Amino acid sequence: MTKENVASMRSALEFLKKQNEVITITREVDPIYEIAGIQKALEGGPALLFENIKGYPAVRDTGNVFSRRERLAMLFDVDDPKKIKFKCLDAMRNPIPPKVVDKAPCQEVVITKDIDVMATLPVIKHTERDAGRIIGGGNTLLSGKYFGNGTHISFNRMHFRGKDWGTINTNLGHHLGNAAITEFRGEKIPVTINICTPPAVVLTAGAGFIHSIVPRGSDELGFAGGLQGFPVEICKAKTIDAYAVANAEWVIEGYVDSGDRVWESEAAEKSKKMALEPFFPEWPGYLGRVYKQPKFHATAITHRADRPIFFTPLARSIDADILSAPFKEASVLELAERLYPGLVVDVNVLPGVAGWAANVIVQVRKRTGQEGFQRALLETLLATLTLLRLTVVVDEDVDIYSPEDVLWAMTTRVDPKKDIVTGGGGIGQMLIPAAEAGVLHEMSKEPSFRGGSMGFDATMPVASKWRFERAHYPSDQIDLRKWLSEEEIARVRSMQSDYIRMLADTGR
Repeated sequence: MTKENVASMRSALEFLKKQNEVITITREVDPIYEIAGIQKALEGGPALLFENIKGYPAVRDTGNVFSRRERLAMLFDVDDPKKIKFKCLDAMRNPIPPKVVDKAPCQEVVITKDIDVMATLPVIKHTERDAGRIIGGGNTLLSGKYFGNGTHISFNRMHFRGKDWGTINTNLGHHLGNAAITEFRGEKIPVTINICTPPAVVLTAGAGFIHSIVPRGSDELGFAGGLQGFPVEICKAKTIDAYAVANAEWVIEGYVDSGDRVWESEAAEKSKKMALEPFFPEWPGYLGRVYKQPKFHATAITHRADRPIFFTPLARSIDADILSAPFKEASVLELAERLYPGLVVDVNVLPGVAGWAANVIVQVRKRTGQEGFQRALLETLLATLTLLRLTVVVDEDVDIYSPEDVLWAMTTRVDPKKDIVTGGGGIGQMLIPAAEAGVLHEMSKEPSFRGGSMGFDATMPVASKWRFERAHYPSDQIDLRKWLSEEEIARVRSMQSDYIRMLADTGR
């Protein structure tokens, strides 16, 4: 890894082009439906760079950048994609504070008059059911007194209903929501919306950290610096008392008016009903619904001069699942190590399972005298990890990167009478329909949600571990070349799924 490769998204894309990890689309593409449709159709493949956007001749767009863990390993010089989380954990333990610079690429062009966000930025419309063109890829930077003199970076969906104003999603599940709803309720909170930031910043913004591990006042940009190996450069905003990510492609400056809550869509404003009107596809895989949210007022738009790049990660995508996973996995590792040193071996967030890191698979190695530790850890995770819906704890012989192997452990090692845990969190998750309980549609009332998550202790009891001895066939002890040609072996291997190949290799 070199500094040039990850200092900005545009330099990362140039590096990835050399690795044949980028498809450049030069024919005109419409931000209405076409960009989202192309990204979904090519999900899991190379990153995409759209060079010719209808209605925005001087602007480019990128998506699917994080849709493969192998690509992250390339960017951050990790020899095994499964180990990225450990580099993130080291970054959390050894942050490198951001560096303030006077001259920033993101401020090469400054717009403070006649601000029109939708006319300036190629905000995409994802589906025909969307409430409008929704910004889902902005990184909100909260700093100064509003975050205990630390730095907080996050994704917050936004809908600009006016030229210079829109809504910004906040809730008590993340630090911005805590600031807007509790300590600074009623105030105008200055923030910057940083679009197409350096890769390490994107990963940090997607984390959804455990607040007991990353409390108010933490330096989250410092974590990004630790991951990339050098400080994230920031600059003073032009129109507000806040900072921006200097190497972002775009920045929207403004403030969150926590005392002025408005509807996220025109349809909801007319119906005056919470959680009823459609918004856009959300991370659990369901169509998100409209709520009343704080109003955001834009005071400036700044951007790079040379064909700035917009950023469109789809909320419901493998791209979003993977970008949100490494730092969340690192948070779980840190929490577990503080509670029970040496108990947890590895952690994995399975992509596609409820999305946006709503599941955590925890691998433990229990020793004599540690029976019950895994249950206490399970209950702690259910109670503290934001957005968590499903947690499974398994033994070290289970492949936590294989959904099939995890399901096998749940099927054969869980006692339904005592190994299934429900409970956790206070408020529920408003984007998961099953968590809604008696949603109130009156304009003056908030919707209520049923808090809680599901946990499965799929570990073997230490005292009777011998009863769970796995069958082992000698497939890992024979040389197939004694009977088959290399071509025949390769042909069979090409037919095997990842799970079947793992069983064949291990003899299970």
